[in-house]
Amino acid sequence: MSTDNFMAENLNQDVIDAAAQSRAWPFEEARKIVKRYEKKGYPDTVMFETGYGPSGLPHIGTFGEVARTTMVRHAFHVLTENKVKTKLLCFSDDMDGLRKVPENVPNRALMETYVGKPLTQVPDPFTKDYPSFGAANNARLRAFLDRFGFNYEFASATDYYTSGRFDETLLKMLANYDKIMAVIIPTLGEERRATYSPFLPISPVSGKVLQVPMIAHDAKKGTITYIEPETGEKIETEITGGKVKCQWKADWAMRWTALGIDYEMAGKDLIDSVALSSKICRILGGTPPEGFNYELFLDDKGQKISKSKGNGLTIDEWLTYAPTSSLGLYMYQKPKTAKRLYFDVIPKAVDEYYSFLSAYPKQSWKDRLNNPVWHMHNGNPPEVDLPVPFAMLLNLVSASNAENADVLWGFISRYAKGATPENQPELDSLVGFAIRYFNDFVKPTKKFRAPDAVERETLEKIDQTLAHLPADADAHTIQNALLDIGRVTERYQDHNKKSPDGGPGVSVSFFQMLYEVLIGQERGPRFGSFIALYGIDETRALIADALAGKLVNE
Repeated sequence: MSTDNFMAENLNQDVIDAAAQSRAWPFEEARKIVKRYEKKGYPDTVMFETGYGPSGLPHIGTFGEVARTTMVRHAFHVLTENKVKTKLLCFSDDMDGLRKVPENVPNRALMETYVGKPLTQVPDPFTKDYPSFGAANNARLRAFLDRFGFNYEFASATDYYTSGRFDETLLKMLANYDKIMAVIIPTLGEERRATYSPFLPISPVSGKVLQVPMIAHDAKKGTITYIEPETGEKIETEITGGKVKCQWKADWAMRWTALGIDYEMAGKDLIDSVALSSKICRILGGTPPEGFNYELFLDDKGQKISKSKGNGLTIDEWLTYAPTSSLGLYMYQKPKTAKRLYFDVIPKAVDEYYSFLSAYPKQSWKDRLNNPVWHMHNGNPPEVDLPVPFAMLLNLVSASNAENADVLWGFISRYAKGATPENQPELDSLVGFAIRYFNDFVKPTKKFRAPDAVERETLEKIDQTLAHLPADADAHTIQNALLDIGRVTERYQDHNKKSPDGGPGVSVSFFQMLYEVLIGQERGPRFGSFIALYGIDETRALIADALAGKLVNE
């Protein structure tokens, strides 16, 4: 999984030239690494890192950080013409002490007795298939990274500390103990200052990760001395061999230095921590990595998503209702803008992905390298041409009350001649997603309203107009017929718009009315396209039901 050169594409001069000019954010980020080494030359391997705290189940924020870092890594390969080796290290801080029991795990009472102990010493509360809670969550992290085909190398803090891989840098930290304390102490409150140390000893008595003050430190011996909370005795311990771990901000700096990390991004809430860790990294003789601070994901209430709370969406929840590609697009778009990460964002993300994918083959290389799908697919986006968008499928499920894919395919095959589940596997998967999404999120909130007198008259005109159209009328023809009715109905005239004959245009309230009365929702894609898919006769039956009051009473 950690192959140095992971690009599948063959670079040509057009791609190289377009990359040099591209202002897509992954290229802007990759240029920081190019600038970092443009004078002194590149190391054997340029190191990218993402960090993971396995105190809770992996969530979409974790996926987003790996996905975005992978996009920057790919852009870097293009800028350097695929001549520089790279590695993406996904680092798990699984030696961290369990601060509190997450709300979304079983056997919480048992786990309470392990609070304070390293996550790799806490029993697995799930299936008992793993030796620890940390190992169980690490396995989940690797499973979903593998599921999406990320190219990475997994790293465990427990393994790195206990194997001695950090020993040399830990000793540097001990030699610079006073300098590091001088950086950190001013940032702490009075109470925390009294107990702070960059080293957190693992208690030989309780097994807990201790946050205790040091009463002595000896750089020559490589030891620290503290008072054991359980017994009150003075304990001198080596800082090597996994007998201590670092407090997380010091740990971050120590890791950057020891592993030579060149790029790592972090959430906006960690801006101050990045600055502090960067200072410590320099004290240790290292160079802080390049990176940027992305905005946080919010749940449906506007609160930051949290592993321990389990709010927001999980990976599996998103992928129950939409393909992986839609999630990748959501991660690409506006990384420095806070975004709600909840079920209602899924349909738009799906359709936007396929819209970008459809545009890609017709674009110049300049536009392709600004197209999200190029970054999402390492320069090789798939060729997919969907005859029906996802939002339209949702409306089709809503209008037809379809409970299975066969019913929907009856409509689709009539609309898109020759389309079958076999030759349109991508669309077939979307059909399944649409049915699940509709049943879980749209159906429970559907709210039809009865038409008033003007709306009844308008619906009757639409019914009469549809009756005179050919059964196979296309979406454009149907949409224009609807617009003609809207233009002559005073309520729906928009004098700020102009129709082709110079008269007033049609207000959006016209189509909003159609959706509210006939579909039971406020908006949707072009109604002419929906009728072409659903069928003229079927739409007339829907209008008849609305006029008879049958839809309102459902």
